[in-house]
Amino acid sequence: LRRRSLAFRNTEGKRHRDIDDENRAKLAEENAEDEELKAACQRDVEQFKEESAATESASLRLKGKETFSGRMQAENEKELSILEKHDSHLLDTAAWQDVNDYAEECKRRKRLSLAFRAKEKRRHFQVEKEQAKSKIRQQHLDTLYRSEDARYIEMAKLKEKARIALEEMNRSPTCSFGANPFATLM
Repeated sequence: LRRRSLAFRNTEGKRHRDIDDENRAKLAEENAEDEELKAACQRDVEQFKEESAATESASLRLKGKETFSGRMQAENEKELSILEKHDSHLLDTAAWQDVNDYAEECKRRKRLSLAFRAKEKRRHFQVEKEQAKSKIRQQHLDTLYRSEDARYIEMAKLKEKARIALEEMNRSPTCSFGANPFATLM
């Protein structure tokens, strides 16, 4: 019964794998077809652009030739007024150039200022972070030193008490253990 179940699961699993393989193959084939269609569409678009550009170029050349003759006549008439306005135009152009240069300079300064402030903020954050670490490290060391100091002080007190007790025992001519030799210390 178990062998039949395993055999059934194997055949069922193989069938599912075959179906998955077929689906993957179909998907790959569809993707290939889509790519071919996209490539064909792209070629059509490029061809249309070229044709449109050629048509527009020819149209513009024709318009250019037509307007050239009219413009030449108008330009001859305007040449005198243009010469008179030339100095004014140069001044206006220089003024606009100065305004644009100033605006660009302001933008550049603002960018540099923002970059500098961001850099300073990062640097301050790093310094504060290092100071916080240093403070925590110092607190840890202070706590450690205080605990060691307390331990050494306690050991010194115990040594002092022991020394005093020994001196009391040595001074007493009749050392009797009926009385507590440490009574003076307590």
